[in-house]
Amino acid sequence: MATVVMDREFAERLRQERVAVGLDRWDEVWEGTYMMAPLPNAEHQQIATRLGAIFEETVGWNDETIVLVGANVSDRHKGWQHNYRCPDVVVYLPTTQARNYGTHWCGGPDFAVEIVSDDDRTRDKIPFYSKVGTRELLVIDRDPWSLELLRLSGKKLKSVGISFVKRGRPLESRVLPLSFRLVGGKRRPTIDVVRSTDGKTWQV
Repeated sequence: MATVVMDREFAERLRQERVAVGLDRWDEVWEGTYMMAPLPNAEHQQIATRLGAIFEETVGWNDETIVLVGANVSDRHKGWQHNYRCPDVVVYLPTTQARNYGTHWCGGPDFAVEIVSDDDRTRDKIPFYSKVGTRELLVIDRDPWSLELLRLSGKKLKSVGISFVKRGRPLESRVLPLSFRLVGGKRRPTIDVVRSTDGKTWQV
């Protein structure tokens, strides 16, 4: 349920309380509008952590490629706090045009992951990710389960495929040497991640 707070003093106090207890880690600002994101549940965090580990093993472990589970991504250097998003996982390759300013990145990642939670607005972020030049975006829906891979074409991220449990087609990245496919599992559907260079497979 969305709540609109018009009282500026109360809104500022609420933000300060979230900062004090660390709940603001997933909050974002969309062109000056503060967005309080729902706290990711354990499943959400586990998927992000495992994907981050796979990306790190595949392209990381050096000083030039950056893999992060969560990051501030903005379209500007100065005043970045006025407009930024926080993808669940990001990969910045050595050839990236984005700049790392320590507190945030100015420019989109080469590869990003968004895991959809109840009441979030993941798909509303796609125009922003397009604007900042995100090369590929993997969206993981969990109700119902699906994977969708979007790729930058011109100045817009466009869908290149969707994987469902009953139609678990592999989605091949052009940025990372990996493909992603949704398959059935005991407790929940799992994501098969296959490395194209040697066929190594992980289940997330």
